[in-house]
Amino acid sequence: MASTNQKISFLFYPNKQRTKNGEAQIYVRLYVNGKRAEFSTNFYVSLRDWDIKKSKVKNTHKSALLINNKLEQIRSEINHLFVLEVTQKGSTTSKELRDKYLGRDIEEQQPKDKTILEAFDYHNLKLSEQVKIGKVVSKTHARYVITKNKVLAFMQHQYKKDNMPLPEMRLRFVTEFEHYLLTIDKLQSNTAHKYIKNLKKIMNMAVGLDWIPSNPFNQFKCSYTNPEREILNQDEITILLNKKLHAPRLEEVRDVFIFCCYTGFAYSDVYEFKQNAVMKGLDGNLWLSTLRQKTGTKESVPLLPMALEIIEKYRNHEYCTKYDKLLPVNSNQRYNAYLKEIADICGITKTLTSHIARHTFATTITLANGVPIETVSAMLGHNSIRTTQIYAKVVEQKVSDDMQLLREKLFTKSNQSLIAKIS
Repeated sequence: MASTNQKISFLFYPNKQRTKNGEAQIYVRLYVNGKRAEFSTNFYVSLRDWDIKKSKVKNTHKSALLINNKLEQIRSEINHLFVLEVTQKGSTTSKELRDKYLGRDIEEQQPKDKTILEAFDYHNLKLSEQVKIGKVVSKTHARYVITKNKVLAFMQHQYKKDNMPLPEMRLRFVTEFEHYLLTIDKLQSNTAHKYIKNLKKIMNMAVGLDWIPSNPFNQFKCSYTNPEREILNQDEITILLNKKLHAPRLEEVRDVFIFCCYTGFAYSDVYEFKQNAVMKGLDGNLWLSTLRQKTGTKESVPLLPMALEIIEKYRNHEYCTKYDKLLPVNSNQRYNAYLKEIADICGITKTLTSHIARHTFATTITLANGVPIETVSAMLGHNSIRTTQIYAKVVEQKVSDDMQLLREKLFTKSNQSLIAKIS
């Protein structure tokens, strides 16, 4: 008995992700009871020649008649197949209609749709191979593993599923994933959007591999809010330097922290430095260089006197000689715990972390003392100066000093007397 409640509808559209010579390939999308299937045609058209409302080529196009007639023929033939299938079998699906129209053997086992976790596994395997040859840093691979785990946890929470086929992905998935990260995982917006960027990259890879025709997540726009980055001012640095700390463990952590303030290196990079890490540069001065643990980009910094004093202080330290380390750096957890204790002793209310040291180098130590932002960007190992502009804010004293110099240049004594009369 034929089913009477099945409905079929069509959508013809130029697929922006399938282009040739600047023109997009026309796709056919058919729906049966809201479930869709799609396939490509042999026609290409520029977006300006496509009538979105009428879902056909504009009459001004030289091949409009040919293409539009072919699209109507496709609609008519699939409609005919739809009636036959419903009449004979009682029901059908959009995929069955598509395959029958394209001449695929329905009895033949069709390739199974790839899933989102399979896409992650494929991507992460390739990434791990690149880590082995040094093309990608291991932390990049780790971020995608974490992203995969978060996507899995989200699907289990939201859909009670352990996986989902790629063709079933819709824009709703990523919007709900964002909500999950913000409310259930309680992540900051910037962090949540980093995971979503990773997810979008996986979906774009799937498009490139022809696993799906387009990425439904491209409409989701990730944003970035510049966070308020806490820094130490020169007075606070001086307090840290001059404070007598009677416990050697606290003195060592304080010195490592000050070293980071005067070099800009992250904790993970300082931890890896060997005793022979200091090199003489072409300028005759001593430098420290490393490939950043976080990004794999090169970071080179000429050593200031304060940094050199700290290195010399620990040259013969028992820990450094035993483990071939430049400085006695604790585990990250212990390091941050001791920094909190040091802050309390010094009366500093800011939360001291290894990140604050890097921010302090970018602002209080360099920018505030007139070092050009391009130079700071190079020392921090940034690929773009825009990153440095976000990372380092110029302290108010630097702005005040620069404006005072400007006043002295622009306003002579006669100008100043004129201002006095006006005021």
